[in-house]
Amino acid sequence: MLHNKFWQGFFAIGPIVMFILFFIAYFFFIFSMVNQIPELENSNNGMPPSSMFAGMGIFFVFILLMLFTSLGSLIFYIMHAVQNPNLKQGNTLLVWILLFVFVGGIGKLIYWIVEILGKRKDVITQGSEQ
Repeated sequence: MLHNKFWQGFFAIGPIVMFILFFIAYFFFIFSMVNQIPELENSNNGMPPSSMFAGMGIFFVFILLMLFTSLGSLIFYIMHAVQNPNLKQGNTLLVWILLFVFVGGIGKLIYWIVEILGKRKDVITQGSEQ
């Protein structure tokens, strides 16, 4: 699973896409709440105030989905970096793991581009030269 191209790309791009979708959902949720304020003020006990929070459950499910995707991505890329033979010399393994932890999704995307896609192209060009 660690060397599968699909999962490598999914865990590199997934957290960033989920982060962007989270903010879109957040603004949609806030906009829908603000839009319902005049209806709540004008209704005479016709619409309960709790209906303003109708989309809250979906919003929390989306937050949990984003949390699990980010955590799975962190575990996946730490395991990939530990098993990567190119990172055995020097402190590069430690640097990548610290980038994963402190920078988050951007660090994983950079690792995917530099260490996985970049090294894959190097292996392909070395194989065609021989």
